[in-house]
Amino acid sequence: MTDLLSQIHEPQDLHELTDEQLQDLAQEVREHIIDTVGEIGGHFGANLGSCEIAVALHSLLDSPRDKILWDVGHQAYPHKILTGRGDRLDTIRQYGGLAPFCSIGESEHDIMGAGHASTAIGYSVGVKEAMRRGHGENGHVVAVAGDGAMTGGVAFEAVTQAGGEGTPIVVVLNDNGMSIAPNVGAMSRYFNRVRLSPRLWHAREGVEGGLTKLPAGIGHAFERYGPHFKESIKAFWAPGLWWEELDFAYMGVIDGHDVRALRRALREALAAERPVVVHCATVKGKGFAAAEEGGLEGMEKWHAAKPKSIANGAPAPATLAPQRTGKASRTPAPPAYTQVFGEALVAEARRDERVIGITAAMNSGTGLNILQRELPDRYYDVGIAEQQAMLFASGLALQGCKPVAAIYSTFLQRAFDQIVHDVCLQRLNVVIAMDRAGLVGDDGPTHHGMFDIAYLRPLPNIVLMAPRDEAMLVHMLRTALRYDDGPIALRYPRGNGTGVALPETPKAIEIGTGEILREARASSSSQAPRVALLGYGTGVGKALQAAELLAAHGLSTTVADARFAKPIDAGLAAQLAAEHELLVTVEEGVLAGGFGSAVWETLSDAGIAAAASSRVLRVGLPDRYVTHGAPDLLHREVGFTGERIAERVLAAVNERSRVAH
Repeated sequence: MTDLLSQIHEPQDLHELTDEQLQDLAQEVREHIIDTVGEIGGHFGANLGSCEIAVALHSLLDSPRDKILWDVGHQAYPHKILTGRGDRLDTIRQYGGLAPFCSIGESEHDIMGAGHASTAIGYSVGVKEAMRRGHGENGHVVAVAGDGAMTGGVAFEAVTQAGGEGTPIVVVLNDNGMSIAPNVGAMSRYFNRVRLSPRLWHAREGVEGGLTKLPAGIGHAFERYGPHFKESIKAFWAPGLWWEELDFAYMGVIDGHDVRALRRALREALAAERPVVVHCATVKGKGFAAAEEGGLEGMEKWHAAKPKSIANGAPAPATLAPQRTGKASRTPAPPAYTQVFGEALVAEARRDERVIGITAAMNSGTGLNILQRELPDRYYDVGIAEQQAMLFASGLALQGCKPVAAIYSTFLQRAFDQIVHDVCLQRLNVVIAMDRAGLVGDDGPTHHGMFDIAYLRPLPNIVLMAPRDEAMLVHMLRTALRYDDGPIALRYPRGNGTGVALPETPKAIEIGTGEILREARASSSSQAPRVALLGYGTGVGKALQAAELLAAHGLSTTVADARFAKPIDAGLAAQLAAEHELLVTVEEGVLAGGFGSAVWETLSDAGIAAAASSRVLRVGLPDRYVTHGAPDLLHREVGFTGERIAERVLAAVNERSRVAH
């Protein structure tokens, strides 16, 4: 095999290659992904399945004049490689490196930013309609969407609009959940030509109309039974009946790993000047035996690869944990919050038959795979449809169930209307468990859970809480399921817990109550200012770290865990404000409308804001989108560390001392 990939510097370099060369190029792209991602980690299986699609599209289109929009983006690594970023693939998802998904700031070939599913078709309709109105340079528009993305409601909405408008876009449906039947071949190509030929397409309409004009009452009968007869004709002419009913021409099923077949289908689709879907069957993990031959389990396991998980094109042998000399094995890491939640939910479901778990296509990511395994009849997956997750939970709650919707903080944004209109307005007993709250790391700004405190806090009837550690998470889940006065939401971070012991018997917490964890010691100097740190969720741990550092500077502090962002423990906030010269709020969320704002508003409502306003210091995440990278690096970048909090407290104390003198 010749080294073709080294000759590709921009997508136009593919235009002069033969079908055979393009097929070889796709394999070189696949091997580059296996070697690189297997070393550094990243999205894996879907990218291996989309190599031929990316090669076929760029061999026919002139990007960026022609627009290729990749849904989600975790299948777009081949696209990145073919658009001049292959030599930087080893930086993907790393701090300062390539973005994990498509990013319009990274390349002119990334037409849209992506990270949440089901959006590419909607973008495509807008892009093409703008072109049709003379805005920007005209060109072809292609959306590449996976079969999973088609479970999202916004994808259906976009298809409906495109069909209704007759928008000439091409949707490449990358279906890695379907096998290719041996007899697809020539007959499938024949039907494709029939569906896309304007002459034959209009001929079908002529047949349907002509039958209604036959004499001797025959035409009247056809007209009477026309709808049923028309559907029968269309089913014969178009196996993709659903798409055809929405005025898309359907092509499929195409072998998504055959570049020649893909190019033939795409040429016809691009020339049709109408909405077309090209249905491609691909294999998730193509070319990597552990995924390709491992069935659904293998595909799921290798959706993403961990760093150094692949060696010489195969799974790397597991390494043994190092042993301490003369001692037992090293202390295991604390369990992940996701695992603690999943196991606690199973325990609660065993205790209360009304408890039902709901996921939006993220069973293992939210820990609900544990419920799925242990109590499958109490588990529901609604697909990539967070809005439906909330509506489904609402329906369950109306009938007396205790639904627990486990959804990443960033994905819950998609269901905001349902939370407002269907859950909170009707004061339904729905539990919202928000995994991945705060800065989640390598997946970057599309996945950081920065906004949930601010976007949920204004809503009436809802209770918001966050655990400081994994033990508190167990208590809070019990609290949420015992609560019977409306919706209640809890947020918790990605990653491992703090290492505290888990409770054998969870206890419900009184709603709206905080807890003082560390009392400031009485100072021998009357001049020493008193400082209180009030944390929320992961902010509690940062506050405790800052308190230790401040002690080294002779500054004793009080540390409290608010536990609730709504309702705030007004008594605790007032006490801390009255007894300390400086009150510091700490939260892993945006400051605008966040937990710190809630504390300040509470003090204002209590009539003490005038005296306390200059004495409240809010610590949180900045008013900007934060890049991707390891959480520790990101925390240092935005100043969400014990060290930086201590520095800000000392600066504030010194400034007050200077002003006082």
